[in-house]
Amino acid sequence: MTMDTFDDLLERVSPKLTRMDTSFRRCVSPTERLMVTICFLATGDSFTSLHYNFRLGISTISTIVKETCKVLWDELHDEFIPTPNRQRWLQIEEKFREVCQFPHCVGAVDGKYIRIIKPPGTGSEFFNYKKYFSIVLMAIADAEYRFVAVDIGAYGRTNDSMIFKNSFMGRSVYNRSFDFPPPEPMPGTNGPPLPYVLVGDEAFQMAGNLIKSYASRGLDAKKLNFNYRLTRARRMVECTFGILVSKWRVFAKPIQLKIETVNEVVKCGVVLHNFLRTKEPTIERMTEDSELTSISTFGPRGSVAVSAMRDAFADYFCSDAGRFQWPDCNV
Repeated sequence: MTMDTFDDLLERVSPKLTRMDTSFRRCVSPTERLMVTICFLATGDSFTSLHYNFRLGISTISTIVKETCKVLWDELHDEFIPTPNRQRWLQIEEKFREVCQFPHCVGAVDGKYIRIIKPPGTGSEFFNYKKYFSIVLMAIADAEYRFVAVDIGAYGRTNDSMIFKNSFMGRSVYNRSFDFPPPEPMPGTNGPPLPYVLVGDEAFQMAGNLIKSYASRGLDAKKLNFNYRLTRARRMVECTFGILVSKWRVFAKPIQLKIETVNEVVKCGVVLHNFLRTKEPTIERMTEDSELTSISTFGPRGSVAVSAMRDAFADYFCSDAGRFQWPDCNV
């Protein structure tokens, strides 16, 4: 981040990071506390390495990182990861329509493994199918590579669909309490009205506001076209994870902290990601080749009504109103 951005961040959190000097020693200043934490997140260096760089005790650095991560989340998340309202969903949909040519899409959802060291006494709860220990970062992202909603800390052995259903944002989607805009006709048509939806991969169960691609067998031109459109929209969340890892290298290796501290670190990384995407939006685009591993499982099938709704999206994409002239193909 630039010095101006760092100064802005320091000004926001400095009151909560200020400590009193004592007769025995001078307290660690807010500037130094923030620098230690940013360095830890950006490099993933051990506390021993930071001990030599900053001339602070290892236990002191451990306390500073945990406290500062919590302060950063508390001070920033209301502004940079607010609970979306209807107006916010419509702004997200407009960007997806512009960038991905997918009208009525209000977000892309996916889950990623955050590698950790096995917490003592947890058995196989955090052991995933990739044969390492992890927690899950479940997120909804917009078309500007920012997190809209997150759920952090689920056991690594749990699949995407179950984590999403049990999270607050998943329950809000499935019971339709997320304040999505009401169904409307697709652009350029007079009906029927179609809902605003999230897009996910095959691990999720389809619902009235969540759709996924067709299974990859026996696909005709209409279904292939739909899958291509949906994949363009869904990769936004993959790119968001990629930018997160490229900026905050602590996520590129196993995090050797207590599980409650790991959760604070992930929350801090997520909110700082959105903070930087807002303050410095000229970051180059990343591919979806992130170092966080996708949770690859197949979820249960959706209902007949939801499948019919997906078919209506596919029909629209093949109609005159919904067809888009791609640079290299005609679909």
